[in-house]
Amino acid sequence: MFSPEGPSLRELTVQALSSVEHGYDLLAPKFDHTPFRTPDSVLTAVTGALARGGPCDDGLDLCCGTGAGLAVLSELCRRSVTGVDFSAGMLEVARKRGGAARNAGAGPRVRWVRADARALPFTAAFDLVVSFGAFGHFLPGELPGLFRQVHSVLRPGGRFAFPIAAPPRPTSPAYWALLGFDAVMRVRNAVRRPPFVMYYRTFRPAEVRTGLEGAGFEVTWQPLPEFGTRRDGSPRVRMVLARRPLG
Repeated sequence: MFSPEGPSLRELTVQALSSVEHGYDLLAPKFDHTPFRTPDSVLTAVTGALARGGPCDDGLDLCCGTGAGLAVLSELCRRSVTGVDFSAGMLEVARKRGGAARNAGAGPRVRWVRADARALPFTAAFDLVVSFGAFGHFLPGELPGLFRQVHSVLRPGGRFAFPIAAPPRPTSPAYWALLGFDAVMRVRNAVRRPPFVMYYRTFRPAEVRTGLEGAGFEVTWQPLPEFGTRRDGSPRVRMVLARRPLG
């Protein structure tokens, strides 16, 4: 599951017993060697899907972590790319990666901002916002406010995009593995403070659509054909594309 460069079981345990912010500060140096980092195949598929909508000027990677979304936004944005996260450790790794990317060639201006996604320190400054693998760190009741924050930092006509996998079926081992993980996290948070919010089964597609539309977005779902379909013909992975109306 982990490469030799990844965290040990002891390190993961210490992270899980910390707050979300401190836990990711601890994990940051080895995060890219864990399965928690968004796979390159997903980043590439999202880049291709967004490219069909044309380039943009300024992009934001929401809850950027170590900066995996930099590759997506650097392909699509002509002027600037901003990564925002509340973990100083993750941002430090992202800055190093961003510096290496800038040294490798010309591209958009890159900056990193430490902030809480629930209180973004921006005005309507972006044409595109992306996010990868971060929504499990928000409780369901926090999502409407988060979506309103994203809506507020997008220019009219701007897009908010993120991939979402089809939920595993109850007959699959993955379903029970995720159910077990969420149960363990709930027990942990019931007996220890501060909580470590990381749930895999609280980000439900129907509620996501309702929250986005309630925040003022026009919402579409685009299959990512690179990941195939399930037995019933539905896509295994889709990209949620929420657009701030021009009016």
